[in-house]
Amino acid sequence: MVKQKIIWICKECGHRELKWAGCCSVCDQWNTFIQEIDVEIQKKRFEAQDLKVSQPTLIHEVDTKNFKRLLTSYSEWDRLTGGGVVYGSLNLIGGEPGIGKSTLLLHLAKNFADQGLIVLYVCGEESAEQTSLRARRLRIQSDKLYLLSETVFATIKKHVETLRPDVLIIDSIQIVYKSELPSIPGSVIQVKEVTMECMHLAKGLGITTFLVGHVTKSGELAGPRVLEHIVDTVFEFEGERQSGYRLLRSLKNRFGPTDNVVFFQMEEEGLKEVLNPSVTFLEERVKNSSGSIMIPTLKGTRALLVEMQALVAPSSYATPSRRSSGLDNKRLSLLLAVLEKRMGYRLHALDVFVSIAGGIKISEPAIDLGVIMAIASSYRNYCLSPDVVVIGEVGLAGEVRSVSRMELRLKEAIHMGFKRCFCSEKNLKGIKTHLKNRIHLQGVSKVEDVICHLIVDS
Repeated sequence: MVKQKIIWICKECGHRELKWAGCCSVCDQWNTFIQEIDVEIQKKRFEAQDLKVSQPTLIHEVDTKNFKRLLTSYSEWDRLTGGGVVYGSLNLIGGEPGIGKSTLLLHLAKNFADQGLIVLYVCGEESAEQTSLRARRLRIQSDKLYLLSETVFATIKKHVETLRPDVLIIDSIQIVYKSELPSIPGSVIQVKEVTMECMHLAKGLGITTFLVGHVTKSGELAGPRVLEHIVDTVFEFEGERQSGYRLLRSLKNRFGPTDNVVFFQMEEEGLKEVLNPSVTFLEERVKNSSGSIMIPTLKGTRALLVEMQALVAPSSYATPSRRSSGLDNKRLSLLLAVLEKRMGYRLHALDVFVSIAGGIKISEPAIDLGVIMAIASSYRNYCLSPDVVVIGEVGLAGEVRSVSRMELRLKEAIHMGFKRCFCSEKNLKGIKTHLKNRIHLQGVSKVEDVICHLIVDS
């Protein structure tokens, strides 16, 4: 007989309680407990796990010859993972609806199949016919790629053990469920149990597994936080659906770095890897236009140039608008207050719109000076020089603070043909001589200095 009892589970961390509580005692989050039915399953779990007995081994005697990687045929993705996807690893890819997760995984499945690997694509959210039509539109065809439209994990596991694929893709983990559990698909118990089963399936049979995860309205992966602890790698696929650019970020990687990103561009035939995003952004730049300036920023360990655009216009309403795209709106309000206080700009009665061209999002404070210069340029209706870049964090006193990895930013600006750079005076101390000879560096200490050099003096 299967015994059932009511329990309360925190949807953030998976902590269990016998009764409801307002705050979780483990993760300190409020209103996260949801009611579930706990089932004590009498039969054996995780049948796919390796049955051999483990023995302690000296660290220098561990055999790593079987530790191999699978190349994705995307050079940037291979760099992101540290040299390729590890054989038998469990990978989680999350992103907003319609961002292109299924399209990305179909391309990845084709690349693996072209290498002679057997790929099983479980399309739980769509029928096999729908996925096949998308594959034909993307011109994906292979004798090694199998489709399975199924949501019951026991059936999926049966086909996996029969087919023995090299790569397994489940789209998505929130739709797959175990029939012996009374919880609905996507619940905390279902997601945790299915993910644990996938982990033992991947490790026990040596199958490289990819799971697609949904995200909440706040942008976090749906399900308990333990989901991210179980998997080996966590990738975040982000971008604006109206824009053609997509960004794949590594949030967790047990086999490589976690501070790299990959850029893709959505085209008619699917996703195409962007090897040099700075060139792509510069091609669409409109020169000799007020309210525009280029900023060298960092995405992981990669430096790229993005265009910061601003528009200051008279407001038609009693309360002016403050809108931003690609940066934090609260940060924009702070920088506007600095401009009003330090420069005397009367922005309180004007609409201010700020956007990062290309549809990407940047959260680092090194773009503060660029935001201020774009707003000042639009306010004064003055076109900034097209060969100038600005770098710096701005404090409440209007001071320009230093930023990290300055040389990496300068190398990208020099490579793209820029001649002048305004940055913090402290950043000039560690710059090598050969970089100073290739670009004119102007050290500044306050926001007023930059505006006077680029707008007032010009």
